[in-house]
Amino acid sequence: MTHPHTSHPRLLAWVDEVAALTTPDRIVWCDGSDAEWTRLTDELVESGALVRLDEKKKPNSFWARTDPSDVARVEERTFICSADEADAGPTNNWMAPAEMKTLMTELYRGSMKGRTMYVVPFCMGPLDAENPMFGVELTDSPYVVASMRIMTRMGAEVLSAMGDDADYVPCLHSIGAPLEPGQSDAAWPCNETKYISHFPETREIWSFGSGYGGNSLLGKKCYALRIASVAARDEGWLAEHMLIMKLTSPEGVVRYIAGAFPSACGKTNLAMLEPTLPGWKVETVGDDIAWMRFGEDGRLWATNPEFGLFGVAPGTDFHTNPNAMRTLAKGNSVFTNVALTDDGDIWWEGMGEPPAHLTDWKGQDWTPESEAPSSHPNSRFCTPIEQCPILADEYHDPRGVPIDAILFGGRRKTTIPLVTEARDWVHGVYLGATLSSETTAAAVGQVGVVRRDPMAMLPFIGYHAGDYFQHWIDMAKGASGDASKLPKVFYVNWFRRDADGGFLWPGFGENSRVLKWVVERLDGKADAVETAIGHVATPAAIDVTGLDIDPAALEAVLRVDKDEWLAELPQITEWFEKFGDKLPAVLWAELDALRARLADAR
Repeated sequence: MTHPHTSHPRLLAWVDEVAALTTPDRIVWCDGSDAEWTRLTDELVESGALVRLDEKKKPNSFWARTDPSDVARVEERTFICSADEADAGPTNNWMAPAEMKTLMTELYRGSMKGRTMYVVPFCMGPLDAENPMFGVELTDSPYVVASMRIMTRMGAEVLSAMGDDADYVPCLHSIGAPLEPGQSDAAWPCNETKYISHFPETREIWSFGSGYGGNSLLGKKCYALRIASVAARDEGWLAEHMLIMKLTSPEGVVRYIAGAFPSACGKTNLAMLEPTLPGWKVETVGDDIAWMRFGEDGRLWATNPEFGLFGVAPGTDFHTNPNAMRTLAKGNSVFTNVALTDDGDIWWEGMGEPPAHLTDWKGQDWTPESEAPSSHPNSRFCTPIEQCPILADEYHDPRGVPIDAILFGGRRKTTIPLVTEARDWVHGVYLGATLSSETTAAAVGQVGVVRRDPMAMLPFIGYHAGDYFQHWIDMAKGASGDASKLPKVFYVNWFRRDADGGFLWPGFGENSRVLKWVVERLDGKADAVETAIGHVATPAAIDVTGLDIDPAALEAVLRVDKDEWLAELPQITEWFEKFGDKLPAVLWAELDALRARLADAR
């Protein structure tokens, strides 16, 4: 056992308790140092779990392949173990805390035999925050340790900042693959049985069986969203699945925008946008998670609690996200389930012309004639956010940034216009609560099915979604009675298609044109048409200078089709009925008002 370098009695007792249960061969307290990173990655390369990439092409970077059964978040094995089943609500799986702990304790018994248990102290958000948000993950996966070093502030500094009595979220993780003496290890050990369990009242996370990031990097979705959303409800703030960007106009006016998009719907691309409109500038504050609290000025301020980027790889290239590519070019990254080139680099679908030969994510030979893609659709890059060339200075400020606008967006082929502004805060909450998207490969299950994904938080709300909607509505009180201080809410859809299946809007850097309209609406300048669903941009109000777009396509991407919206009403009604008495009455009122406006529409 390495020296713990702490006298925190509760932490020491918990580590001893877990070690007695899981029986690892040794315990290592992680310090987050470069030497530790080198030792861990060397061991992973030696074991075959990682392949070192070419030092010139991707310095200090590695390629990993998971077991084909362990490639995404397993939502059906993810549980909210609230004391009261009613508090988990209809969108979460529930099991009684005592029952789950009994079940998982038996799974953990001896689960780390033949392995090392790593103690990973970490902090979500800056260490110099007024109330640092600490966690400690115990894991038998060195891949998790390496990834947590990228994704969080981790190691000796955190342990020191915790002192003897700081509160922390205990995060227990085991891949569930004990090793007998002399038994050879799998390249990606995991277990067919998987549980990702959250205990909201006691602020604990227990994960078993999976090594995939969303299930094993417990500071990410598990802590920063599921557990933090409960803390946010109790303490009067928001923990959200949102990007945060700094947007500067040609006149030097700065606006801060948060955006909620389901996984694989372009959130990272938007957070690192390279505007095509001259004079506009985007800087990144965060690409995935926003913690938002009201400041003394009555405005909503957001911080990004993460330290790295864990982005979907396929489709990311110098056209869609040049700043992500520049970030990755600096190295210090882990690539999982992408393809390996013969010269020690990585490749994935969307990254230009494919090489003549690759090793695919399953370790097989791949050529452009191969039927299956070279990279898993949910393959990932894990890279330090401080390498991002457009990282905003405000990223490091523990106070965060004041949010001017919130974007909700999903992937819809029809119905949803390019951009709509909510009438007011409650209408904005309604837009978020009814957010819908076609499913992607980020979660296990069928792809391309339309599902409601409120605020892009469906898999991540740590309590009853009806109470979550009410919490959003109640947040208006934090603006000290001044509604003008609340962010304006917009609903965007980059993915609308024409009758032939082609995209009506070019997206990517051209989305800066929509952001310009958003800013102009904040300033009371841009034109919009009052429709049944809200204030929709007029075609003439979108700056298409230098953009080759058919006027008919622009009109179509902004169209509010009465028949499509009438078809949407039964789906929204069915969605709202899931929440019973917990659904805030004002959301039913918003739906009734929409129905009435559609009935009056020509």
